[in-house]
Amino acid sequence: MRKLNIGCKKKVKYKNTTDSNHHLPIASNHLDRNFVATKPNQKYVGDITYIWTNEGWLYLAIVIDLFSRKVVGWSLDNKMTASLVNNALLMAIHIRKPDEGLIWHTDRGSQYASDSHLEIINTNGITQSMSRKGNCWDNAVAESFFGTLKTELIYSKKITTMEEIRMATFEYIEVFYNRKRLHSANDYYSPEQYETRMNVH
Repeated sequence: MRKLNIGCKKKVKYKNTTDSNHHLPIASNHLDRNFVATKPNQKYVGDITYIWTNEGWLYLAIVIDLFSRKVVGWSLDNKMTASLVNNALLMAIHIRKPDEGLIWHTDRGSQYASDSHLEIINTNGITQSMSRKGNCWDNAVAESFFGTLKTELIYSKKITTMEEIRMATFEYIEVFYNRKRLHSANDYYSPEQYETRMNVH
């Protein structure tokens, strides 16, 4: 690396976006750090992260299928409300059409415990799972994806406006990450390649 005059992209310190100081119902941790799925639409994990622009904060919610680590749903908004996570999960449900019994694991944030989110979960026969309080390791796959996205996209490019972030996020998730980026959990195939190779389409 020294000979080629190249260096590593540095990660930025973690900042908490979870508001678990609420009196809404908390689900049990059904996932229990078992991040292996034997088929698609068996286990999803999700989380929210923040992205700064010159026009203010944007919040990104994602849904990842643990079978292939594919991002199957995502949503961007300038408000961190229940609709942010609802839209991401509804996108995943619309595209993937999971059977009843899907495990949906997130942190204890108020968005995921909201009445509107529970309605989506109950309507679609989903089993809700939540991390233990203040334990980011219980949702390590989602945390890892955000670290990768910020290192490879947000911190490495001069993106200043909300519209630029929206376009760049779409390009990163739908064009690069899902279809081209090699993943160690997939025997170094991209999520799309891994699912095709496993004949799940």
